[in-house]
Amino acid sequence: MTKRILIANRGEIASRIAKACRELEYTSVGLWTESEPHAKHLEFCDEWLFCPGETNKETYLNIDGLVKLAVDNKIDGVHPGYGFLSENTDFAAALEKAGIIFIGPNSNAVRLMGDKAISKTLAEKNNIPVVPGSTGAVATVEEAQKIAEEIEYPVLLKAVAGGGGRGLRPCFDKDELAANFEVVQREALSAFGNPDLLVEKFIQNPRHIEVQILADKKGNVFHFFERECSVQRRHQKIIEEAPSPFIGDDEALRKDLCETAVRLAKSVDYDSAGTVEFIMGDDKKFYFLEMNTRIQVEHPITEEITGIDLIVCMIQAAFGDDLGIPSQDWITRSGHAIECRICAEDPITMLPAPGKVTGFETNFPQGTRFDNCIYKGLEVTPDFDPMVGKLVTKGLKRGVALRKMKAALNGLFVEGLKTNIPLHKVILENEKFKSGNYSTNFIKEENPQGEINIEFDHLRFYKMLATIEARRMGF
Repeated sequence: MTKRILIANRGEIASRIAKACRELEYTSVGLWTESEPHAKHLEFCDEWLFCPGETNKETYLNIDGLVKLAVDNKIDGVHPGYGFLSENTDFAAALEKAGIIFIGPNSNAVRLMGDKAISKTLAEKNNIPVVPGSTGAVATVEEAQKIAEEIEYPVLLKAVAGGGGRGLRPCFDKDELAANFEVVQREALSAFGNPDLLVEKFIQNPRHIEVQILADKKGNVFHFFERECSVQRRHQKIIEEAPSPFIGDDEALRKDLCETAVRLAKSVDYDSAGTVEFIMGDDKKFYFLEMNTRIQVEHPITEEITGIDLIVCMIQAAFGDDLGIPSQDWITRSGHAIECRICAEDPITMLPAPGKVTGFETNFPQGTRFDNCIYKGLEVTPDFDPMVGKLVTKGLKRGVALRKMKAALNGLFVEGLKTNIPLHKVILENEKFKSGNYSTNFIKEENPQGEINIEFDHLRFYKMLATIEARRMGF
């Protein structure tokens, strides 16, 4: 029987989910709101539902409203995408109570892994290496300073319920810790509704490496290898690649890392797609960071090197269907893939830059993938994340993937918006990045934004538009 899938999200991920539903011959039901009556993802959905409200709190974050929409419209399953309610225990539980499938892990797994303090304790119980630090939330400055002295400075103050790079502050001595403690508490309370903090050892020159896992309701848990996500600004990723160039040909390390991720997922009876994130130092020792109980923004690069549609598998897992994966050995990887997040932001300050798209053209090399929500007339507002697309290229080797990415970036033109395309171009030419030996300090240390030539980029843009128009006119 065909199933009705409500997509409780917007933008490029909503389009991506709708395409997966079409492949499975399920009915995709998209949401439109007063702020986005002509959103691009609706083009890919079979049916549309109006979600009343003017703010995110009234629409994509309204648990009662979304559950009622699902019940009233005979929805079989709800896919939350990423962000919004994708990792919300109450939403998952409310859908389960209403007899509707939450296309994600069971609510208990979301609860256990969504709290950094609880997940860290679980990891320790399962002999998974964790960054030295507090085993639970730290209540006072004095307690935080005592732990910091035991594990030695520098330390990291981190929000228990954090995410997206918020609620994080490194401290290099006790005075700095005292000065930052209440500041990070207020930031955590404002962003996540929870002021609780952890204190952890601050790993210097860290690599942010994560493992994609997928589990079904029959007890099978598979990994799909790792991704390198160390190019970040404000603790938020902007470039990802798979496999990790830092791990390189160290297959023993890769196997250990991936099997560790699977062991953690099994410990909480995980039953969907998810990502186990690790931090890795210069010595290649790795430590559990957190688990994201949802599909990740950067899932396309894993799909490119494994040939497996993770969104399709995620939907199949939710309904208890067979994934068609006989064993872990059956999952192999081929080549190298890289993803550049295209964001509406100033490429130099790297701050969001809302605006309206007045022109949009692409001229990509063969095999380029561009998951996006861009169209002429799109208005990017401060209400949503500034990411408007994900540019993905693949090659037999890393060098080929990078070469294709350079060509793809040169063939992507978005008029009317400031974007970080110029920043990506500079990063790809950076020697440290090309070597593959870079850390999460890359932006701070290399300062690629200081090498951007905006005027030259604009000149190339208008030259390309003129060429396209000339061809259309037959010249």
